Amino acid sequence: MTAARGTLAVVCITTAMLMLDIAVVNTALFAIADDLDTGLTGIQWVVDAYTLALASAVLGAGSFADRLGRRRVFLGGLVLFTAASAACAAAPDIVVLDTARAVQGVGAAVLFAVSLALLAHAFPDPGGRARALAAYGATIGASFALGPLAGGMLTEWAHWRWIFLVNVPVGLACLAGTRRWVAESRDPRPRSADWPGQLLLAAAMSALVFGLLRAPGHGWSNGVTAAAFVVAGVCGAAFLVRERRAREPMLPLGMLANRAFAAAQAATFAISASLFAVFLYTTLYLQTVVGLSPLRAGLVYLPGTIAMFVVAGATSSLGPRLRPRFAVAGSLVLISLGLVLTVRADADDSWTSLVPGTVIAFVGAGVFNPVMSGIVLGETRAEHFGLAAGINDAFRQTGIAVGVAALGAFLPAAGPFGTDPAAYVEGLHHALLAAAVIAAAGAAAALLLPNRPTAASPLPAPPERQRTGV
Repeated sequence: MTAARGTLAVVCITTAMLMLDIAVVNTALFAIADDLDTGLTGIQWVVDAYTLALASAVLGAGSFADRLGRRRVFLGGLVLFTAASAACAAAPDIVVLDTARAVQGVGAAVLFAVSLALLAHAFPDPGGRARALAAYGATIGASFALGPLAGGMLTEWAHWRWIFLVNVPVGLACLAGTRRWVAESRDPRPRSADWPGQLLLAAAMSALVFGLLRAPGHGWSNGVTAAAFVVAGVCGAAFLVRERRAREPMLPLGMLANRAFAAAQAATFAISASLFAVFLYTTLYLQTVVGLSPLRAGLVYLPGTIAMFVVAGATSSLGPRLRPRFAVAGSLVLISLGLVLTVRADADDSWTSLVPGTVIAFVGAGVFNPVMSGIVLGETRAEHFGLAAGINDAFRQTGIAVGVAALGAFLPAAGPFGTDPAAYVEGLHHALLAAAVIAAAGAAAALLLPNRPTAASPLPAPPERQRTGV
């Protein structure tokens, strides 16, 4: 195997592991709640502790890797993620599990932030890079789609702890592959660490998600809930001020002045906050309302997964002939339509009620993921691939974290455990419609993308004063 193909294999397998760790827990959540004696909020944090830590750290990780060396940082991320996976598997209670998930998220942030940059370095020619990015995008979508089935199989045939334990041999294999095939690369003029910005971003996002998760059970006017939203607003505003004034910000606001790049981030946030976030609640519906086992709940998504594979392959083969604006906008319209059709699921329906809408939504995701990876790098200066990939993954994971918390606010405070099934389904309908609106808003934002692919449309270069150190 050539170094380029080896790098592609390592990056895709690692990315599949990371995406599976977002989705694979969905079909195991009911078993986790029963085994660790926790409720809806506890299992929401199983998802959000991971995605929140990932989203908070991925921006800093990108510039960190550009400076120290992407291969070296990638290896460190693999070690951290693998060790945290073992800790998740051994967790004796929900607090330890959620904490270990947060550490997993930090490791995942490093890996996500470096992946696109490693591919860009391994495939310098446009044709080879386009094919590599198509494979990478298809891996993201397919892994997330296969997650519920994989989680169901491991939970039902073994134990829910195996959804984390299986990462250990995979992580070790990726470590060996990275050492063998992945070449070192770095930004010749790297940015310094922006620790104040990192802390302000983490505080703002954590407070926002905490408030959204707390509100359904304690009320939106509750003092602690209101304080969380105030902290989120203050820290968020301070983060923007910091990034505007810092010599070397972790999120150069000038990058978002590029209309196509900014629209791509809005669309990425939309698909994550809608389709990927509502996964948790439809899977709980299948297990707690319809009464399916973990494995059968995972199988419900199989038709959509097959459709996604087929569509992603077709999208990849079209490559440069696709118009990014219409491809991304159309994919999000399909996702919105699929989510609306899913509202037909009722308390006394069978699992088949979810299939039509799920298939349509997954077709949209099959188009979205291969196209989006190409847009992010196509609109980025080569020396900023790590930073750009970090920004894109931050928007992706923030969408999942905020989406899980925000859509959960429509559900009964007790969640699906001990709740009247009709009450849960009514809340689920509202969550699905809200998710459809988010996807539609993302489609509108996607209309700001370029009409044709751009091979090397650069982002605005940071001001020269930003390269002189802290």
